[in-house]
Amino acid sequence: MGKNFVEELKWRGMLHQDMPGVEEHLAEAMRSAYVGFDPTADSLHIGNLVPIMLLAHYQRCGHKPVALVGGATGMIGDPSGKSSERNLLDEKTLRHNQEAIKQQLSHFLDFESDATNAAVLVNNYDWMKEFSFLEFIRDVGKHITVNYMMAKDSVRNRISGESTNDGMSFTEFTYQLVQGYDFLHLYRGHNCTIQMGGSDQWGNITTGTELIRRIGNGKGFAITCPLITKSDGSKFGKSEGGNVWLDANRTSPYKFYQYWLNSSDDDAEKYIKIFTFLAESYIDTLISEHAEARHLRVLQKRLAKEITIMVHSKEEFENAEKASNILFSKSFKEDIKTLDEKTFLDVFEGVPQAEIAISDFDEGLDMIGALSAKTNFLSSNGEARRALKENSISVNKEKVKEDYKLSSDDLINGRYIILNKGKKNTYIIKVI
Repeated sequence: MGKNFVEELKWRGMLHQDMPGVEEHLAEAMRSAYVGFDPTADSLHIGNLVPIMLLAHYQRCGHKPVALVGGATGMIGDPSGKSSERNLLDEKTLRHNQEAIKQQLSHFLDFESDATNAAVLVNNYDWMKEFSFLEFIRDVGKHITVNYMMAKDSVRNRISGESTNDGMSFTEFTYQLVQGYDFLHLYRGHNCTIQMGGSDQWGNITTGTELIRRIGNGKGFAITCPLITKSDGSKFGKSEGGNVWLDANRTSPYKFYQYWLNSSDDDAEKYIKIFTFLAESYIDTLISEHAEARHLRVLQKRLAKEITIMVHSKEEFENAEKASNILFSKSFKEDIKTLDEKTFLDVFEGVPQAEIAISDFDEGLDMIGALSAKTNFLSSNGEARRALKENSISVNKEKVKEDYKLSSDDLINGRYIILNKGKKNTYIIKVI
């Protein structure tokens, strides 16, 4: 066997709770463990990265990871910490989402090799879709009491919050039974003896271990990781635009890279242990380096690099890094032209824009017009003239005078010009 998995989780700050005996169980032989993923979108987001890393470390420690796509449970909705139910998905959408999720997981897990611990992807819809309601309550439901189910925190929290518009449906109430049956099914069919997940999943996981004991006459184990929080109290995995997705079409590699780069010092020290495969001694060295010169942001840069390469690619990381540094580049005019349009717009997101017709550039566009009359960036022609005389106006980061005329030579990607007034005011002209 490889490294001790439980010890690996402990030093990385990834262990919240484990069932007694699991460490000895793992030491005896290669074991299969699973984590469930919700397939209600065709991409995972960075909130899923902790359970993904659980499986990745598990495989690197010599054990066999099983990724379960919850096609059936995703139709129900998990009551753990959630206040509303999910929408029903059709099978075609589920299958599409499953394939997209497998592709993302393959950046972290080895599905393809012939190694005995190669990862496996399963979908609980495949065994639940033929299960009739009567069969389920006869073969599964009778083994778990309502008292047992009501005692779970996830259920109690929803029931206690009941109002005329809220509460908990029977569908959601049965979620822990369906998830518990998944564990029993994988125990029987894949010799899967461990389920892992976030700390809010403990109740659902232990329902599975109970079914394995009562129906399967066996023993299952549970391991949970802490729910990740940010030091400033805001929610991990969220940006102003919502979820930070692993799909480049939903969250660009540049924005993904920026999310990690903007981590606080405390968070970066925590995240670099959880979201990378770097060794403990090397991380300790990085933490020491960072403490000596915090302004250099050594931890944040290494964290952002490691995880952007894992999720996207080395090339995408290099592009994102270049885009991040471009505003301070000494060869800005040349460097900015190497960015694709999407990354360019990401870098200048939120900057005031004005559209100008390409025909206005035929004779050259005077700077007064570019700053005021044509764009309203500055409130008047007089303000524009004063700013030009004060030498505070730049075109694509190069200072210009009042007699300068904008031409097609100034266009970035054939469509954009960046104007600056001083260091703090930036404007974008978009040519249409």
